[in-house]
Amino acid sequence: MRFVLAIVAFVVAALMIGYGVAQRTILAEPDRVTLSTTVDSDATVTVIDGATLNAFEGSQTLTVSGPGEVFAAYGRTSDVLAWVGDTTYTAVSRDPETGELVSETVTGAETEVPDPNGSDLWLDDYSKDEDLTLTVNVPEDISFLIASDGVEPAPADLSIAWPIDNSTPWAGPLIVGGAIVLLVGIGFLIWAIHHMRSTRGPRRKMPKVPKKPVYKPARKPVESAASGRRRGMIAVPIALVSLLALSGCSPDFWPGGNGSAPTPAPSASVPAGSELRPPAVTVRQVERIVARISAVAAEADENRDAELLKTRFDGPALELRLANYTIRGLDPSAAALPAIPEGPVRVTLPQQTDTWPRTVLAVIQDDKDATIPPVALILEQPDPRSDYKVTYAITLEASAVIPDLAPASVGAARLPADTGLLSTAPNALAEAYGEILMEDVDADSYLDFEAEGDTLRTSVGLDAKNQLRGSLPTTASMTFTNGPGPGDTIALATNDAGAIVAVNLLEATTVAPVEAGAAINPTGQVKTLSGIAVSQKGVVATYSDQLLFYVPPAGSDGKIILLGYSTGLVTATEIG
Repeated sequence: MRFVLAIVAFVVAALMIGYGVAQRTILAEPDRVTLSTTVDSDATVTVIDGATLNAFEGSQTLTVSGPGEVFAAYGRTSDVLAWVGDTTYTAVSRDPETGELVSETVTGAETEVPDPNGSDLWLDDYSKDEDLTLTVNVPEDISFLIASDGVEPAPADLSIAWPIDNSTPWAGPLIVGGAIVLLVGIGFLIWAIHHMRSTRGPRRKMPKVPKKPVYKPARKPVESAASGRRRGMIAVPIALVSLLALSGCSPDFWPGGNGSAPTPAPSASVPAGSELRPPAVTVRQVERIVARISAVAAEADENRDAELLKTRFDGPALELRLANYTIRGLDPSAAALPAIPEGPVRVTLPQQTDTWPRTVLAVIQDDKDATIPPVALILEQPDPRSDYKVTYAITLEASAVIPDLAPASVGAARLPADTGLLSTAPNALAEAYGEILMEDVDADSYLDFEAEGDTLRTSVGLDAKNQLRGSLPTTASMTFTNGPGPGDTIALATNDAGAIVAVNLLEATTVAPVEAGAAINPTGQVKTLSGIAVSQKGVVATYSDQLLFYVPPAGSDGKIILLGYSTGLVTATEIG
């Protein structure tokens, strides 16, 4: 009976272990589902929409191949289509009836697009020669753009793969259970053999004729072959059981294991059901954009390359830097403007918008030199295919405290320049502050602005202007005027219903002779930029101020605070 139990145990163990192993081998399901297609079109762009990318759950592995460079980028679907514009493109989607990928040509008026590589619009982009494979986890409002260089047809071979949960939760219990049954069978076998030998009883032996004793040297006992076989019989099953038990340790082998389910990646979109418009950019986009701007500014500053600078600067920030290039070209000893740090970006406040133009506030702190004050950049993108440009580059005051802002994933509204929601309309700030620089306490708006921590008043305010007047000879006069500059007024809302506002103020200083025969002798940068050593007419020097304010909400007792400024000479000419 013991032998029968052992045989039954061995058979059951073999079946359990065999079926458990088969579940992970010959009976295993595929670990992914893949859809493929070859696009038969000469369109320079292919778009894969978010619904297709999310046809199955889990992360998406996209494989693209074709001759030459293969480029892939993803962004919000509305942004991708806005970038494509009125260009013929191929739309790839999943046929709900057949379940296969299908393509459709969407005809437009144009056949080519700019090179998409390096566009600021993409949440991320990738490129490689001939074939490209990448894995992402994007929501349904995100689409992929596939292209080459914008002129050649887009790569034709596409495939999308999704992971499938092919875990076998009963493989582990079957293998381990079979191993336990195998051990039980081995126990029955050993018990049966031992019982059989112990129940044989004594046997009669025929007496033998005594022989003459022969002396033999003692020999070392040798283990019997039967004993060695028994130990081998025991050792091999134990090793086999250990191996089988260890093979079932993977979570895929057990009920409740995680299997190969992907971990969802954070979405760059606004949560479903939200009435807010999405933010213009993500933090990662801003970090990439700022790094590109920093590299362009560094190269342009070093070589005084105006054309290169214009690819990333505009408005008051461009005007001030171009004037500095001219001054440095005429006077090599003149100092360059402060560099644009490449990061890290400490504050990101994008505009809430799904249209153009778009605005972003970014505050950068140089992590290599703590003595360099933070720089606030106002970035603007005029259309989907254009890069963001710096329109204001403002050095923050040492005492500046940035008010509470919305998180970058939400963004802020850009307020109209004439909004009545603030204590002072944004388009009135430049004139009001300019009046303070001219009249100080006699200005009508003096009490509306915070004087403490405002170092610009100290350097170019009324007292500083009076000192300059006093330094002139009696044969000359100095007059000051100021007013709003050509730069756009930009206001982004803060959490307390106030706003951060960037404005441009132009200050003109005119020095003219007051007596016949008298002459003016410009000095410093005014002399360098004007190219005038002596003038009997007089000289007008114009300075551009880039100003960043915090403006409290209407009805608040708070004061307008100057958060930072950048100022410099932009023109110097002889009075006509």
